[in-house]
Amino acid sequence: MFYRPEEGHGLPHNPFNAVINPRPIAWVGTRGSEGDNLAPYSFFNGVAYTPPQVMFSSTARKDSLRNIEETGVFSVSTVEYAARDKMNLTSGAYPPGTDEFVLAGVAKAECRTIPCPRVADAPACFECEVVQIVRLRGDNNHLVIGEVKGIHLRDDCLVEGRFDVTRFQPLARGGYRDYSVVTEVFEMIRPSEK
Repeated sequence: MFYRPEEGHGLPHNPFNAVINPRPIAWVGTRGSEGDNLAPYSFFNGVAYTPPQVMFSSTARKDSLRNIEETGVFSVSTVEYAARDKMNLTSGAYPPGTDEFVLAGVAKAECRTIPCPRVADAPACFECEVVQIVRLRGDNNHLVIGEVKGIHLRDDCLVEGRFDVTRFQPLARGGYRDYSVVTEVFEMIRPSEK
């Protein structure tokens, strides 16, 4: 099958998100004039090592984006399998000013390097300052790039000096209503390292 996105795919559901699978989930914490906000974004990844930078994109003008534009900071917490129901609850379309930390019963903590909330018991969290917000093609598509100014790692996820994802089973987004969880990890040595 081949199709041009502008002409449609002819399938019952759009396959685009299913092809980009699995996608890590950024649980984005923000604070604005109307209060704190927590929302998941599955168009998310790291984009640079030095300085460390991450990106996520918002496909609508949501509270997270407005708060980030207002303050210039945000946090990104990892989502573990055990928090899947709470994460899903924070994905709802709630009125501005709704504190999803409270709504979903997610423990909240203050970031150390930026004035922003984060998920207190997340396996890891990045404290980020905005580098750039890029308006993408299409209606209300925005790419947010942030420089990581602080990193929290939960102690039980550190094993022999390494951050061990099998300790918390990261949750990932697929297409449609699909999710997956990392339960197995294996190593491969690059040819240049042999």
